[in-house]
Amino acid sequence: MSLKQKHNQLRIIIAGGGTGGHIFPAIAVAQAIQVLQPNAAILFVGALGKMEMEKVPQAGFDIKGITIAGFNRAQFYKNISLPWKLLKSFFQVSTIFKSFQPNAVFGVGGYSSFPVLKYAQTKNIHTYIHESNAFAGKANTWLGKNAVRIFTGTAGMEKFFPASKILVTGNPIRKNIINHSYSKETALKEFALPAIKKTVLIIGGSLGASSINKAIQENLVLFFEKGVQLIWQTGKPNAYTYEQAATGYENVYVNSFIENMSAAYAAADVVVSRSGAMAVSEIAVTGKPCVFVPYPLAAEDHQTFNAMALVAKQAALMVKDNEVDIALVPTLFELLENTMQMQAMQINSKALAFKDADVVIAKEILKQINE
Repeated sequence: MSLKQKHNQLRIIIAGGGTGGHIFPAIAVAQAIQVLQPNAAILFVGALGKMEMEKVPQAGFDIKGITIAGFNRAQFYKNISLPWKLLKSFFQVSTIFKSFQPNAVFGVGGYSSFPVLKYAQTKNIHTYIHESNAFAGKANTWLGKNAVRIFTGTAGMEKFFPASKILVTGNPIRKNIINHSYSKETALKEFALPAIKKTVLIIGGSLGASSINKAIQENLVLFFEKGVQLIWQTGKPNAYTYEQAATGYENVYVNSFIENMSAAYAAADVVVSRSGAMAVSEIAVTGKPCVFVPYPLAAEDHQTFNAMALVAKQAALMVKDNEVDIALVPTLFELLENTMQMQAMQINSKALAFKDADVVIAKEILKQINE
């Protein structure tokens, strides 16, 4: 493609990743842009070795990887190489920009988004940010000062960003979560489980949640005795241990990663989940009663803020991570036995849901670029 041809084509870089909570919303927005402006060229930029390098190509988009890592809060010595990686990433981003020549850059969070958006701002290229959490990360807060527009998953984000730049859109949800043809019965067939028993979906995020997994593992007999089924996504760490523990329990479907989440949500009566922004949004839009267990080491404890957006509206329950071993399973069984509370949660949860965030964001980005 010649330089002249490039300048006649809208070119957008989408930066970020690290977890499904960043990657899947980014893909949803990219797909919405494609529908609205089919000739737009879209390039993802992510961190080498992270799951975006696999998931983005699977969705049909090109991606370039950069050498970058996040700040390690648990093991500080691992941050010694961070300045070098950050500097190297800026050189890599410079090369990508010279080749692709973007008109705009959209950042969805994750540490790979910072060098990309920061570089774009130094070149006066329009930048757009999506902040999915109810407590904004420091990188997005810094970048927000020079962004054209900041899309937020929740209201009340003026303490982090200039109010004039905020557009409350909710978080982009995968379309197959919203639009599916599953009944509970047909969804349960996907997991070889019968439709006559109450079913709990356990999702600890794409990387798993050890506290939740251990509590489930230690109570497998109790779930069996009470006639409660489990669809259990363990995450990759220690997946074999949990799969072995569930061997012989016909009421348990266990896997390290569930590809068909639309069926998983449709099959569930109650969900147990970490409270990453996307999990909270998906649970709200599906209207599933939920017990959230916020990840305690999340930056600025943002998962607690995410969960409280639903808990404060009687749309969910919350158990602290350090109380999971004694409180999670009793809280779960108590909820399963309270039909009125479950129905109220369903109504309250759906009232907080956004269904078309991807389209709203895509339209706003295209409007700003084309003005």
